[in-house]
Amino acid sequence: MGVPKRKRSRARRDSRHANRGLKAKAITGCQNCQEPLATHAACKSCGYYKGAKVLKTKADRADRRGQEKQAREARQKAAQEAQAASQEQK
Repeated sequence: MGVPKRKRSRARRDSRHANRGLKAKAITGCQNCQEPLATHAACKSCGYYKGAKVLKTKADRADRRGQEKQAREARQKAAQEAQAASQEQK
């Protein structure tokens, strides 16, 4: 039978046993969109946590950009119409 030539260090011994306490994480479903979700975390797809919106999602930002673009275009169109009306009066 083989006999160790050197003493195994505490770090080597302990690192071998470091993974004994690991457990699988609990996964729940989002109450709003039913996406798989870690417990006590906000949903990344819809931005809700315990029924309240707490995160701005990519879709929210895209909707807001679209609304701002439409408002900007409406203001420009109104300004052009006002300018055209003022030139007709001259």
